[in-house]
Order: sequence, then structure tokens, then C-alpha cells
Amino acid sequence: MGFLNWQLRGRSAANGVAALLASVAAIALSAPSAHAQQATQPAGKQTDQSQQADQEKAAPAGATLLDKILVISRTGETAIESLASASHVDQEQLARRMATTPNEMLLGVPGVATQADARRVSTSINIRGLQDFGRVAVIVDGARQDFQRSDHGTQSTFYIDPELVKSVDVIRGPVANTYGSGAIGGVIFFDTKDAADFLKPEETWGASVTGRYESNGKGWTTSATGAYRFNENWDTLGNIVYRNYDNYKDGGGDTVNGTGFDVLSGLLKTSIRPTENSELKLGWVGSSDGWDETSGGVPVNDVDLKSNTFTARYNITDEDKSWLDLHINTSYNKTNLDLTSLVPQKRFDPITGLPTVLPAGSQSTFDVGTTGIDIWNTSRFETGGIAHELTFGGDWVGDDVKTGGTAGGDSFYTPSGKRNVSGAYVQDKLTWDWLEVIAGLRYDNYSLKDSTRETSGDRLSPRITVGVSPFESAGLAGLQFYGTYAEGYRSPSLTETLISGNHPAGVTFPFLPNPNLRPETGKTTEFGINYRQNDIFESGDALRVKAAYFHNNVDDYIDGVTLSPFAPGSGCPFGPGIPICFQYQNFAQAKIDGFELEGVYDAGWGYAGLSASITNGHTISYKGVEADLATIPSSQVTAQLGLRFLENKLTVGGEVQYNGKPKGNAVAEDYTLVNAFATYQATDNLKVDFRADNLFDVKYANPLNGSTTVAVYEPGITLKLAATMRFGG
Repeated sequence: MGFLNWQLRGRSAANGVAALLASVAAIALSAPSAHAQQATQPAGKQTDQSQQADQEKAAPAGATLLDKILVISRTGETAIESLASASHVDQEQLARRMATTPNEMLLGVPGVATQADARRVSTSINIRGLQDFGRVAVIVDGARQDFQRSDHGTQSTFYIDPELVKSVDVIRGPVANTYGSGAIGGVIFFDTKDAADFLKPEETWGASVTGRYESNGKGWTTSATGAYRFNENWDTLGNIVYRNYDNYKDGGGDTVNGTGFDVLSGLLKTSIRPTENSELKLGWVGSSDGWDETSGGVPVNDVDLKSNTFTARYNITDEDKSWLDLHINTSYNKTNLDLTSLVPQKRFDPITGLPTVLPAGSQSTFDVGTTGIDIWNTSRFETGGIAHELTFGGDWVGDDVKTGGTAGGDSFYTPSGKRNVSGAYVQDKLTWDWLEVIAGLRYDNYSLKDSTRETSGDRLSPRITVGVSPFESAGLAGLQFYGTYAEGYRSPSLTETLISGNHPAGVTFPFLPNPNLRPETGKTTEFGINYRQNDIFESGDALRVKAAYFHNNVDDYIDGVTLSPFAPGSGCPFGPGIPICFQYQNFAQAKIDGFELEGVYDAGWGYAGLSASITNGHTISYKGVEADLATIPSSQVTAQLGLRFLENKLTVGGEVQYNGKPKGNAVAEDYTLVNAFATYQATDNLKVDFRADNLFDVKYANPLNGSTTVAVYEPGITLKLAATMRFGG
């Protein structure tokens, strides 16, 4: 294994990987290619989520990603059936990507970008240019991830190890308003592994061990999974993962300080089926992470993070899943982040604004607890030849934020307080022959407070979607058009409303609280098409395509502004430090529009995929002044190609992704990434995976990670090699 320590750079690395892939392909081509497999037939109006596992096993990889039932769906839809911009990433895709951090799991998903700064294990999700403070609902096994720590980077982050994840579902836009309050950007749902998916039908127990090495950062990952089936109605699974990585090098060969980390993560989940038509899932997901934060390339803070998520999910149906399909989800997530100063730091007291020194060993603490309850039922019936799927339910999420530490520490940016957000909704999906209509209405209510201030609000948000499938001819029968108008409601966060005091680092100036902040209202119009067709060029092949254009007006959009004490009515006092103030304020609107495409063709012996997203956006002040929206991500086009050999035991392929510079970003540049991968199922119990990311060692920066003057460069070429041994009986 000594060759794993070689640090291949630039063109020599690319040539070496190309030679390796060519050799693998040559060996594979000497064996008969796999016969094309029959693609899963369209699910039609299938709503039985219990058949998902059989559906996935019967379908060839790749093309059927859009045919798989969305875990996040409340009416048992697949992505290709959904009259919304929805995507699914399954276990095979996740394994192929060999993700080290959460952002790598979402490669090529249209409309989705991530921000991680140099802190690779903490990720913020951006959907259609909206992120932070709950604009995107991140959910793990039904539990909202609302951890928030404010500084100069991303605001809202979550922590989940990719090794624990079975699938990822994405719904873009406020059409996801049945999944909780505030998600005007969309919802990301991470579903962790289950014993039922890990164990083979004939097995009582199973176990696997994975070892992986990465060249860039000299990173090691070890993972062990075990599952046991007590009887046909009770099974359990556990997974433990340890990662240890040094700082990586960017495409220019320079070490990026502060990017190393070590992570210990775990998962426990048990599924109990008391009756034939009911199931209870109890789960825990936890992690203990550590890394250094740098300033000017020098480590200044040691970070220790612990995150624990507890979930209980219960589902009961009647025999035919007609009137009763009841779900009750409860969850609790607690994230504790401790910063310990490694060196003395010059600061300013946030109360007085006077200079002070933060001694080495000083701590800042961030404790965020989130409790959630989510209950809904779907009834299925017919009236006058029209099929109904009537879903109604309610949800509540409570955030309890406690921060503290030495004066001048980073906890100042994130004020303590409590926020409660609740809602109730009703939605009816009506289907008649070629016509489908979805009508919904959601009520939201919120309150937030600290020791001295309190604010609250509520609103009704509608949704209407119309879909038509007007064609019956063979080539067009799978074509569906839809149009949607949907609204969503996001309450202000504790930080946006309550932050106050003097800026503690660099230079000092006052922060002003704003208890009069109005909630944001997202109003989205979307037009899309779904297309599915089988047996196009040969028997058993399949084509799936989703495309959509959207326009989102976010009324009363909240963003930070700089105020001058010299401006009449600004409310900015003359304080210590530079003569400015900072405050979160409402803008009249943020206008965001764009186009998204996701398609894949699979012929059994190989597949090809293409995804694209173009997003543009700007804010408009109440005086009509327009400004570029800083959270607009790169426009992207991602192409994927894979070939299967040796009776599908060997898959080789690659990905090419073009990223276009967002308008108004001072540090971003266009860049193109090329990745390659190979996976070989040598035996029933041994699997080998290889991947090369950023094959041509491009030096690039994620535009969301840079300020107006500084860019954090992403990893250069990274070679990954893993082996997994599995046992069972």
C-alpha cells in the first residue's frame, strides 16, 4: 500500500489516473458486456412506500433515480411523478461519490450549492440562491437541524457524516410547505441507513468494514456496520465512522490551513413492526468533531463540536392505505460547539467597546437545542371519478439557544434566546385521467424572545399546482407539463432580531437589534416538464428528464446593512471605533429566477446523465435601489457517463462540471472540474472503490466561500481508494 503515499501532482497525476482507468477498461472489455436490464415501469399512481426497496432492487442504476420514491414525499411520489422540482440521490450514487463531507453528496443536484468555508465538516445548504437562518430546511431522519453560529462565514450549518446516509431527497422552492415552517428555499432530507436495506433477505445478521485513504490531506476513513434481525418484525443497525485528515492542498499546490479535521460519528437505529400495517423507527445519530480555525493562516481557535440527534417515527395505516396513513414524528437535536483560544487575541469588549485581550485558553460556547413534532395523515378516496389524496397535519419546532464565554469572544455574535415556530396545513391532490391538481393551504405562527424582548407573527400561505399529460402517442405519452404558484413564510431568527453590542474583533462598531423585523414571504411561480420513456433505442433502456423555470419574489427579504451615524433617522449612535453601525433590516424584495434541468439515460450496459442550473438574483430596497444578491451560486452544468462490465460487477466512468461566475462576485472565476471513478464488486463480500476528484488539479474557489477580498481555495487533485469487506449469515 506504499503507493498511496505518493503525492501525484498536475499533469503527471492526470496521466497516471488515465492510464489506470484505461487498463481497467481494457481488462473489462475482454469480458462480455452486461445485458441491458429492463427499466422499472412508471409507478403511475403507486403510493405504497413499503414497496420502495423492491422497486430499487428491480431497477437498473442511474436512470431510475428519478423513478424512486421520495422519502420526503407525503403521498408516496417518485421524483419523476412529482409536480415540483425534486431530486433523489440513492445509496449507489453516494457510494460512487465517496463523499468525505456533506457537500460532496450533492454533486450535480440542480439548484443546490453548499458553503463550508475552510471548516469542511460544517456545511450550509443553498437552494436557488437562498440559505441561512432556516430558509432551507435541513432534516435528518425527520429532525430539523437548526444549529446557527454567526460570524463572517456561513451562518447556519449542520453535521452529518456521509457514511451514515442511505439517501438524500431535495425539494426546491416553497412547494415544500408541508415539511415545516420557513423553508422558502426548499428542503433537504437525509435518510440514514436501515437494517432492512443492509441485510439480505436470508440473513439474520450482517457486518461490514470499510477502509479508505485519500491522497490530498493524507486522510484515513474507517467505518464498521453491523445489523441484526431478531425476527421478521424487529431489526437493528449500528454504524461507527472515524475520519482523520490533515490540511489539504489547493490546485496551486499551496496548503490551505485550517482544513484538517478528525471526526468520530455513529448511528443506531431499530425498526419495530407491531402489526402488519404499522412501524416504529427509533434512531440516534451523533458526532464528535474537532478542527482548528485560523486567522491569517495561523491557528487561533481549537474547535470541539458534539452533535446528537434522537428521533422516533411511527406510521400506521389501514389495510388498503385508504383513509388511514398516519405519521407521527418526534425529534430532539442538541449541538454543542466550544471554541478555545490557542493564542492571546486583541479584541474589544462588546459592552464597552474598549480594547481588551482574549487570553489563550479562553472559551466561547454555543449550545443549540431543537425539539420537533410533526404529525400528518393522508386519506385516499374517489369522488365522481376523481381520485383524491388528502393530506392534513401540523408541526412545531422549538429552538433554545444558549451562548456564553469570555468578553470579546466569538459567542457575542450569536445571542441567546428561544424561538417557537408552529404550523398546520391541508393539501388535496386530485387526479382525473390526464389532469392533476394540487391545492394546499398552510398556517404559520412564530414567537421569539430573550430576557428583555419578544416578537411574534402569523400568516396563511397558499399553493396551487396544475399538471397535464395531454398526449397518448407512443413517443409523447410520458410527457407532462405543470405550473405552480406557491408561497412560504420565514420568521426572523434570534440573531437577526436580537444581536446587539460592539463588534469585538479587528475594529469595533455597534450592532443594533431590530425587534421590528418583518418575516419574509416567498412567492414562487414555476413552470416545468416531466418526461419518461422506455425502450427508446433498444429493449430495456430508459430516459427520464425533469426541467423547470422558476421566479421567486421574496417580500421583506432580510439582510445585513451598514448604517452611518451621519444619516438622519438611521438610529446609529456615535460609538467607539469606526463611525458605522450594523443591523439586519428588511428589503422590499429579493427577486430570484432561474432554470433547472435533470436528465438521465440508462441502457443497462451504461448510462449518461446531464444536469444544469442557472440562477440570477438581486435585492430591491424600499427606495427602489437594486443590488446583487451575494448568495447567488455558480451556474452549473454537470455531465456524467458510466459503463458497466463483467455482468455489472465493474463500473467505470467520470463527471465533468462547468461552473460559471455569478454576477457581481468580485473574487469568483469560471472553472471546470473533471472527476473519474471505478467500482468493482470483486466477490459477494469484497468491493473496491476508486475515485479521482479534480483530475486536472484546477485551482478554484467556491464563490459562496469568498468575501469581496478573500477566496478560500478548494482541494486540488484528490485520489481516493477504498475496500469494503462484508460478512453475514
